[in-house]
Amino acid sequence: MFALPPLPYRYDALGPVISEETLRTHHGKHHAKYVENVNSLLAARPVRFETLEQVVAHASNTGDRKLFDNAGQAWNHAFFWSCMTPRESRPGEVLSAAIEAAFGDLSTLEARFVQEGAGHFGSGWVWLIARNGTLEVATTHDGDTALVHDGLPLLVCDVWEHAYYLDHKNDRAGFLSAWWERLVDWSFVERQYGASTGEGEAWRFASVDVAAVGA
Repeated sequence: MFALPPLPYRYDALGPVISEETLRTHHGKHHAKYVENVNSLLAARPVRFETLEQVVAHASNTGDRKLFDNAGQAWNHAFFWSCMTPRESRPGEVLSAAIEAAFGDLSTLEARFVQEGAGHFGSGWVWLIARNGTLEVATTHDGDTALVHDGLPLLVCDVWEHAYYLDHKNDRAGFLSAWWERLVDWSFVERQYGASTGEGEAWRFASVDVAAVGA
């Protein structure tokens, strides 16, 4: 079965942008519940999957909304944790060139990312995606995930209220700006961009014990 992936940093490492209280609740309760739900839903199905990515694709293709929402959220959250670091980070030369080609400069990309995320109505996610040889900013709603749309996700921020409300109240734009300035792990984004051009492998959710699924 799938396991809740551990965070790559301490619960108190992302403050003050994301407090320990928020991160413990977000990871230990919200994310954990999505993973638990995926395992429960799969236990009642005869199909076996080797990866969570396969689960998300299968649920999307078959219109299994309940499984898709929970598997998508399990994947989105794990990807989100990997997009962040408490250490100072800046884009490398290759990624910077791609950003300049698509947006002009990093500041313009930041403004677009914050605008799209802040303007998304209701719950969802704001993404930086490599698609057709260029970079794009996009949003998905509720449990939808860029994983099932064209292109490769490079970066994501959670804009569900539980991701920021304890720390930033209803100032979603303020949260996104602070998150961008202090928490983005650009080395992770650069690796994802490399994978989009055929250099290296894209990030994947932790593997699953296939013998335990659908037994």
